[in-house]
Amino acid sequence: MVTADDVRRIALSLPDGAEKLAWGMPTFRVGGKIFAALGDDDSSMGIKCPKEERAELINAEPAKFFLREGHDDNYAWLRVRLAALEDEQELSAILLDSWRQAAPRKLLDAHPELGGAVTG
Repeated sequence: MVTADDVRRIALSLPDGAEKLAWGMPTFRVGGKIFAALGDDDSSMGIKCPKEERAELINAEPAKFFLREGHDDNYAWLRVRLAALEDEQELSAILLDSWRQAAPRKLLDAHPELGGAVTG
């Protein structure tokens, strides 16, 4: 089962990954921008996700993806239930995608092995 410790380890292994407390919760940043945050009870995490993609992900896997209504509505943000993730490989892919959305272009260009820039 994927845990908060797995989130921390993988997030911090990404180039320029850093942890900083905000709102009493651990957040993970790149270039000063948050790309992931652990939830209040470490059972979920928030990730960057384009608003136009959220509904499709939630509809496809409602046990895995959700929004915190009234909080995430106006942000390019999505919540993930850690217990619903298949394994660390899926967690890594989700965190990497979120990292790419937040990382500065110069850092993305310096790490083409991580898939380069995300468009959209």
